[in-house]
Amino acid sequence: MKVLKFGGTSVGSAKAFQLVAKIVQQQKEDVCVVVSAMGGVTNLLIQAGEQAKNKDEKYVDTFLLIKQKHIDAINALFAWENRTAILSEIIVRLNEINSFLEGIYLLGDLSEKSLARLSSFGELLSSYILSEYLKIAYNKDVSLLDATALIKVEGNYLGAKLNQNLSYKNIKKAIKTGVHIMPGFICSNEANEICTLGRGGSDYTAAIIAAACSAKVLEIWTDVSGMYTTNPKLVSSAFPIKHISYQEAMELSHFGAKVIYPPTIQPVLDLKIPILIKNTFDASGAFTEISHKVNNQSVVSGISHIEGIALLTLEGAGMVGVPGFSMRLFKTLAEQKINVIFITQASSEHSICFGILQEETAKAQKSIEEEFAYELSLGKINPLILENDLAIVALVGDNMKNHQGISGKMFNTLGKNNINIRAIAQGASERNISTVIHKKHISKALNVLHEAFFEDHRTQLNVFVIGVGNVGAKLLNQFEQQKEYLSKSMHLNLNVVGLANSKTMFFDEESINLTNWEKLLKQGKDFDVKRFLSEIKKRNLPNSIVVDNTASEQISDAYALFLKESIALITCNKIACSSSLHNYQYLKTLARKYNAPFLYETNVGAGLPIINTLQNLIASGDKIIEIQAVLSGSLNFIFNNYNATTSFAQIVEEAGKQGYTEPDPRIDLSGVDVMRKILILARESGASIEMDDIKSVSFLPEKALKSKSVADFMQTLQEDEVYFKNLYTKAVNKNAQLKVVAKYTEKGAQLALEEILPENPFYNLKGKDNMVLFYTERYKEQPLVIKGAGAGADVTASGIFADIIKLANQ
Repeated sequence: MKVLKFGGTSVGSAKAFQLVAKIVQQQKEDVCVVVSAMGGVTNLLIQAGEQAKNKDEKYVDTFLLIKQKHIDAINALFAWENRTAILSEIIVRLNEINSFLEGIYLLGDLSEKSLARLSSFGELLSSYILSEYLKIAYNKDVSLLDATALIKVEGNYLGAKLNQNLSYKNIKKAIKTGVHIMPGFICSNEANEICTLGRGGSDYTAAIIAAACSAKVLEIWTDVSGMYTTNPKLVSSAFPIKHISYQEAMELSHFGAKVIYPPTIQPVLDLKIPILIKNTFDASGAFTEISHKVNNQSVVSGISHIEGIALLTLEGAGMVGVPGFSMRLFKTLAEQKINVIFITQASSEHSICFGILQEETAKAQKSIEEEFAYELSLGKINPLILENDLAIVALVGDNMKNHQGISGKMFNTLGKNNINIRAIAQGASERNISTVIHKKHISKALNVLHEAFFEDHRTQLNVFVIGVGNVGAKLLNQFEQQKEYLSKSMHLNLNVVGLANSKTMFFDEESINLTNWEKLLKQGKDFDVKRFLSEIKKRNLPNSIVVDNTASEQISDAYALFLKESIALITCNKIACSSSLHNYQYLKTLARKYNAPFLYETNVGAGLPIINTLQNLIASGDKIIEIQAVLSGSLNFIFNNYNATTSFAQIVEEAGKQGYTEPDPRIDLSGVDVMRKILILARESGASIEMDDIKSVSFLPEKALKSKSVADFMQTLQEDEVYFKNLYTKAVNKNAQLKVVAKYTEKGAQLALEEILPENPFYNLKGKDNMVLFYTERYKEQPLVIKGAGAGADVTASGIFADIIKLANQ
């Protein structure tokens, strides 16, 4: 004997009924088929009842929806010669519903007894339709059982307590060989009044049948392929669990896994009857087996959650060492039929924290304040603390108790993504670790936890790019080129989910198509940096990174806002780190406080590992004695290519065309860009230094320095060609080359245009190359040298890319 239960979606349409019938037809042994109401019908019945009770005549429209749903299914399933008799029977039932609703409307009353009767009609209708279809379509000898005659309960009408002995006796007597169809959810009490087993009770019906008949297996057929590692609607990478134990399934179903109703497991557990969770719409696909066996292949079996939670905290010095305090609290809640989902208590006994459904908060607060009115009046306990809009996330697995560090990994993963934990609870069995968080973080929490525990160390980064000019465009191109390599070789999914230029911004949290990003960006909203941040916060994606490819002071001024939201920040924009010392230190402090990585390797030397090397030297205990550096790729390019045949202005113009200078070349040629870079290196070395502290000797004529526009500046360079020729000729006569050299020692920082002789390491620098010499206590005689291309969109983009990879590895 096998027991098959089909849920509401499995009988939600004529096509679904046909699939169910085919599955039943293919069974090779005796079966009992338990059927839910057609999808959504039970909710509609209850809705119609509430409308009728409230004298809302719209109950008629709701009833007509129920009626039409069943008639449409019958018309699609049966040929006209069979349809009349079946429709007649269904119409009798539908008229009974209509009369019942009219009675509720006239009386203005919907008691639990009436609600149980009303909500039972859905299963009665669907089980009848299925039994008739099996008889006609497959010529099956089908027995339609009366659930109210078999399953007997005691107590209230809704979610009544099973009379196991009587029910099992009835079921064994009624179910023999062949195919049996039976409505789920429905039962009756000692007075033969219709009751229900509670919402989701069709699963429970099936489990009762399986236990009573000692079935070989209980199959729960639904619209998903088993129990998933977590909610697949929120985590796209979730997948079906092949096998879990009864205990794990109970934990997952208690904490929100909707595939199976929690009481279902108990009747079959003692008899070790396996439960299979299968997909009606993919009958041969993946499924989950639930049995007494422990799966030793996985540490964590699943992640579940419940939303709509309120956290209530009762605390006060008067609670400490007082016997029976907890008993009074939970007895009060029990009397109000308030289910406590989550409990944690401080070891000092100074406070008790518990979670309930948010809709029951007012009732709980009232009853607790009444019970402890005396203690509250004397100040022995504090007023009840209420927190709403919360959710519980639970990590479940039989093997968690045998592995160290699971809790640490869970909380570290949440903390790194700025998900604040409000409360924690872990059972003595160590099968479940539960934590309370704000409901707005549910999607992010499930995704990052699933990534941490199930995705073979695969990391997903969600990148928001500001600035898509020379550097930004190259970076996006590199992302697209390396996408497959990152996925296969590094188990890294890099999704660009936001783009912005100075005018517009565009978002797609599923990942922007980088072959078409320019067109998409034009379709975006108006850009504003605070609005950009608001869009990031609204999406609340895990592992969010903002990349700033601009030279905008407005964007750099917003860095603190990003860091305070624990959003990682990667930038080639030098303005922030070369701003006031206070702001530089403030940003570094925020990065540490909010666990938000702040990476700016490309601030100095484009893609060269200059800042990272310096940081490693300092971290390892070395001390900087002196830094000598040629830090401007643009200036190096200009002076390397300037000669007697080409004007200085022409070389500057060519450097701009190749992307070596800033859009405003005055920043490079005035020395401001180099000053910013040596300032950043000095600060990274530990110096408390401001921009005004740097001694800068400009090589530009006075007119160029005072120019008011780029065009004006370029004109002055043309007019002062003789001046630049003299600089060049003087250096050539000494067999020297012109280089802008920046230096830092403990005495301070400076930069100037120098005539570099052949014995100097900077002499052979070509093109746009940079070179940095670190003289330290470990590298006194021979400096640590870093040399390479220090300008250009490609190398700057690759440096930013390297920072992203560094962040992914962390």
